Amino acid sequence: MSEMKTLQVLDRFRGWFEKSGVDYPVMRRIIQVKLTMDARRMPTVIGNRSKKKGNAGIQNEGNQFLSSLWMYVIFGGLSTMFIFMGDNYLFQMSLMFGIFMFMITTSLISDFSSVLLDIRDRHILSTKPINGKTIAMAKTVHIFIYMFFLTGSLAVVPVAVGTFRHGIVFFLLCVVDLILMDLLIVVFTALLYLAVLRFFDGEKLKDIINYVQIGLTIGITVGYQLLARLFNIVDMDIVFQPKWWQYFIAPIWFGASFETVLRGGANPQFNVFTVLALLVPIVSFIIYIRLMPALERNLQKLAEPDGNSSQKTGKGVKWIANILCASPQENTFFRFAWSMMGNEREFKLKVYPSLGFAIIFPIIFLFSDGIKDGLHGLAGTNKYLFIYFCGLMLPTAIRLLRHSGKHKAAWIYQTMPIQNMSDVYKGTLLACLVRMVLPLFIVESVIFILLFGLSIFPDLVAVGLALQLYAIISFGYFKKGLPFSEPFEAVQQSEGLRIIPLMLLLGVFALLHLLATCFRFGVLVYAVMLIAAIWLAWRFTFASKRLNSGN
Repeated sequence: MSEMKTLQVLDRFRGWFEKSGVDYPVMRRIIQVKLTMDARRMPTVIGNRSKKKGNAGIQNEGNQFLSSLWMYVIFGGLSTMFIFMGDNYLFQMSLMFGIFMFMITTSLISDFSSVLLDIRDRHILSTKPINGKTIAMAKTVHIFIYMFFLTGSLAVVPVAVGTFRHGIVFFLLCVVDLILMDLLIVVFTALLYLAVLRFFDGEKLKDIINYVQIGLTIGITVGYQLLARLFNIVDMDIVFQPKWWQYFIAPIWFGASFETVLRGGANPQFNVFTVLALLVPIVSFIIYIRLMPALERNLQKLAEPDGNSSQKTGKGVKWIANILCASPQENTFFRFAWSMMGNEREFKLKVYPSLGFAIIFPIIFLFSDGIKDGLHGLAGTNKYLFIYFCGLMLPTAIRLLRHSGKHKAAWIYQTMPIQNMSDVYKGTLLACLVRMVLPLFIVESVIFILLFGLSIFPDLVAVGLALQLYAIISFGYFKKGLPFSEPFEAVQQSEGLRIIPLMLLLGVFALLHLLATCFRFGVLVYAVMLIAAIWLAWRFTFASKRLNSGN
């Protein structure tokens, strides 16, 4: 294996690791193997491209991940505008760190939870004389290496602009705060998973972890919204209003540190925030180090048998399949996809966090401008159209339907007498809609009926039809592949970018619905048109010749 620059930098901290009780040479070798394996898990296009670049430095350490960092540079560059919004460091930097924490935490939950909860290497390492702290620290450092590049990509533009405007002290403070922020994010996520691992086991634990991910996503999103409401604009000046609950919002801790250091620390409350920004991540990390062996021991629970998971697709699912599916083969793949989406842990780790956004986004946009007249002021408005935002998770879920952590079992497709490929895809998509979209939409509809009244029921029916059509279009838009037949490592970044037009399409549906409300019986006509479009979409998108051609 070639020497990696990342490991050379890591060697500078060898003394600290050894004082913490970590066998550094063993940890270093584990990390080197993990980074090498990451570089080998490549889509063909990216892998071929990376080979032409040689094997020097960081190009060997996860080319697929590094090739996507330019997206984070763009998102981070957009936050540069806060640097030019006057000299209110608390307001500017709190919002900027709020954006950073939001993006990094969601990336950690969706992309790196599978690394944090990975138990595959235990079958090899547990047979060797390696202590649990060394294994857990190797896993943590592995995640921190990628978070370093992720955070650096997000922060490089705003930090450079801020340094040019405010000086070298601003730069040094940014670096320290970013390190503390990453430390807090990783430790908080790990400790939360440890708490779940401590009290649950087996398949129930896997379900709880997925629910925790959804809860984390909702909490982060709501916290970011609260952060934006910490300040009021009075006479064109940004005014901070102290509240007791602000002590629990981490981005304001880091924003206050700039006020304390760059302005002299005149405000006692800002000094408290600064102390929290320094102490909480460090104390949390110390606690995490002491609990790492316990985390590794409890991770073994994830390897326990799934118990009666095969019984979950029982009479209820068969009854639904019999009603919705037009052929026995479609019925079979409906039940197969239903079972995979419920039992495949890696699939749930990738998809379920997006459910959190789908749940909370309609509510957030509903109250984005506050509630001037209370909840009663919502009645008679057309804000119920924000329920379309619950469809944001559809493209992500549909795009990942062809991926699985158990993709090697896809050979079974070659042994099955599949007469019509359209039945395979239709059954899978129907299962996705019924299992993942329908419950979410029903919950959101009940909330919106409570807020707006029963008069919006026809509109909700139209929204449900629009989401079904949106799902069919999304399926036809992405590359085709047999359900759950490809590894998650083959997910290409280019397809992630293709979600953007689909998001715009969702806005088009909402706009058409808004126009329909301007006419008498307009919503009814809109619903009838959607029904006709759905009928055509099912026939055209799932035509056998079209699917077999690979479109």
